[in-house]
Amino acid sequence: MLRLEKLVKTYKTGDQALKAVDLDIPEGQVLALIGPSGAGKSTLIRCINRLVEPTTGKVWLDGTELTGLSSSGLRRERRRMGMIFQEYALVERLSVMENVLSGRLGYVGFWRSFLRRYPQSDVDEAFRLLDRVGLAHMADKRADELSGGQRQRVGICRALIQNPAVLLVDEPTASLDPKTSRQIMRLICELCRERGLAAIINIHDVALAQMFVQRVIGLRFGAVEFDGPPEGLTPEVLTTIYGEEDWEATIAPVDEDEETAVEAAE
Repeated sequence: MLRLEKLVKTYKTGDQALKAVDLDIPEGQVLALIGPSGAGKSTLIRCINRLVEPTTGKVWLDGTELTGLSSSGLRRERRRMGMIFQEYALVERLSVMENVLSGRLGYVGFWRSFLRRYPQSDVDEAFRLLDRVGLAHMADKRADELSGGQRQRVGICRALIQNPAVLLVDEPTASLDPKTSRQIMRLICELCRERGLAAIINIHDVALAQMFVQRVIGLRFGAVEFDGPPEGLTPEVLTTIYGEEDWEATIAPVDEDEETAVEAAE
């Protein structure tokens, strides 16, 4: 379980990005963070793995207080928190396989990682993950030869090869077209179900959140304004989170495409 207790982040400017956020995310639950720009969504995700240091409050992962760890202890625990980025964060000149295996850097020694000599078990797992997302045939391609959806699938594999307890996902569909966005969201949710992973997905697309996740957290000015199931996002709730707008069109049901989540080429 991931637990946030009274999490606060105040920047040196005096701006308060998070205001005493309390959350419990059980094993296997996939939730979406929604809210306007500046609501604190990315800050919340980065405070969990301490890429951004919280001002006050605590973060717990399966009984370990992450906010109280030393640098070495934090490095160990970060192996259990897979991160998936909006801009993919791949090394463009490296192959797909090398990018996936970089997720094992926290487990192998310095020289093995420097020389890219990973255990055969890691290589085998990388192939299994790439096959699962439909990219096994692209293992030797350079990352800069891939489409946006393919790059995001590589990023998903890199996060999963860490064998994490939780996925932290920051705007995974922001740079993708609508069809690929739905494929990526579906894939993330399917993989979480298969592995019993909890996931927090920062996402701007309310309709995508409603379509795929089990729980939605709505943030506004760093505070939780909504915590509930996707069907609870009524026009009134969305107005509270975002402000006045014609929300009926945003939350109208959409027929889901029948395409598979592992389609390799766009």
